[in-house]
Amino acid sequence: MGDNIPVLVWLRRDLRLGDNPALAAAVASGRPVIPVFIADEMMQDLGAAPDWRLKLGVAHFDRVLRQVGSRVLFRIGSARQILQQLVAETGATGIYWNRAYHPDEITRDTNIKSDLKALGIEVKSFPGNLCFEPWTVAKGSGGGYRVFTPFWRSVRQLSVAASAPAPAQLRSPQDWPKADDLQLWAARHRMGRGVSVVRPYLSLGEQAAWERLETFCDDGLSGYSAGRDIPSRPATSGLSEALACGEISARQIWHRGRALWQDGAVGAETFLKQLVWREFAYHLMFHEPHILTRNWRQEWDGFPWNQDDQHPDVIAWKQGRTGIAFVDAAMREMYVTGRMHNRGRMIVASYLSKHLMTDWRIGQRWFADCLTDWDPASNAMGWQWAAGSGPDAAPYFRVFNPELQLKKFDPDGRYRRGWIAEGQAEPSETALSYFDAIPKSWNMRAGNPYPTPIVSAAKGRERALAAYQNRGF
Repeated sequence: MGDNIPVLVWLRRDLRLGDNPALAAAVASGRPVIPVFIADEMMQDLGAAPDWRLKLGVAHFDRVLRQVGSRVLFRIGSARQILQQLVAETGATGIYWNRAYHPDEITRDTNIKSDLKALGIEVKSFPGNLCFEPWTVAKGSGGGYRVFTPFWRSVRQLSVAASAPAPAQLRSPQDWPKADDLQLWAARHRMGRGVSVVRPYLSLGEQAAWERLETFCDDGLSGYSAGRDIPSRPATSGLSEALACGEISARQIWHRGRALWQDGAVGAETFLKQLVWREFAYHLMFHEPHILTRNWRQEWDGFPWNQDDQHPDVIAWKQGRTGIAFVDAAMREMYVTGRMHNRGRMIVASYLSKHLMTDWRIGQRWFADCLTDWDPASNAMGWQWAAGSGPDAAPYFRVFNPELQLKKFDPDGRYRRGWIAEGQAEPSETALSYFDAIPKSWNMRAGNPYPTPIVSAAKGRERALAAYQNRGF
C-alpha cells in the first residue's frame, strides 16, 4: 500500500529530466511521481518576455514528460495553498523540490516547508540549480566573497556533484488530480506582436540545450576567448536561455567544460569563468540580497541619478534610437531575438547609467521585461557593475565610450548594419524585423532618418565624471 502513495515534485526553474535531484529522488523511492508546476505570485510578477519564455518551456517539458509516462500537473494560485490541497487530494506523504535562491523564494519555501512538516509531510529540498551552494564557499575570514577573482580561485578546484542521469520512465499515479489548463495559461502573454518575430530565435527544451552545448564545445570553444566580445559573431554558447529555465543545469555545463579544460582545450577556462560569474551573482544575492533593489555600495545612495523612466532620453534608450549605434543596435537585437550580446549589455547599461545619468534600476526593470534569458541575480549584478555602484564594479571613472567600443568590436560594421535599418539602401532582414517587433505606438519606420545622438560619447563622459567628482568619489 505504501508503495502506491505518491511523491509530489514541485518544479520551478528545473525543466529537465537529467541532473534533476528532486525528480531523481522521487523516482528512486519507487512510488508514483506527480510533477507539479504552480504559477504562483512570483511567477505572475515576471516581465513579459521571461514570462512568455517560461510558459513555453513548461509546455515543452509537459510534452517531454508524456514521453516517459508522466505529465506536468499545472495549477494557478498560492503555492502554499495548492501544495496542501494536493496533499489532501492525493494522499501524498512527500514533497521534493530543488532549491531556489532569490530572497522571496527562500522565504516562501521556508514557510511552506514549515507548514508541511507540521502536517507530518516529508519535505526535502535538493541542490540542483548551482554548482556550489552559497553557504559552502566562504572567505578565510568568514562570509561570502565580494570580488570575483578570489571567488573563482576558491571554487575552481572544488568538486562538483556528479550529474544524475535522466530517468527512462516515471511511475504515474492511478488517478491524476484535476489540473488547470496549461495550454490556455501558456497562450496568455503580454508580448504583443513581437511573438512572431522572437519565436524563431528561441530554442526550447533539454535536448536542444545539450545540442547547443555539444556544438559549442566541438566548433566554438577554441575561438571563444577571442570571439566572445565580437557581437556580430555567433561565438558564445547561447545557453543563457536554457539556464534561465533550468533546461540544462550549471553542473552539467561545468562537468563538460571542466573535462575539456583538464584536456587542455583552448577557451575552456574562459568559458568556465563565465559560468562561475553566474554563480558569483547568485552567491551575492544569497549573502547580500539588497543587491537586487539597492545600491550595493552605500556611498551611491543619494547620487543624483534621473529617476523618471518616462524621461525623453530614457524613452529613446528603450526604443533603440539614442543616435549611438552600439547602444541602438544592442537594444534592437534584444527586441528581435529576446537576448542581447554580453558586450552590448555592458555598453547599453553604461550609457544609460553614466552618459544619461539614469538610475540603474530603470534599466534593470526594462531588461527584466524584455529578455527571454532574464536572470534576477545576473541582471542585478550586471547593472550595478556597469553603474559603478555594485561589488567588483568597474571604477567610477571608467565610462565606456560606445563609439570607440564599436570601432574595436565591430570594425567592419556588420553588427551595426545587422540591426539598424535607417540610412541603408537595402537593410538586412534582422534590421527590418525590429519594426515588426516593436509596438506600433512607437511610430518608427525603417525609412526614417537615423537620429543624432541625444548626448555624445565625449559630452556624456564629461558630465558623468563631473557629477562623480562633485560627490567626492
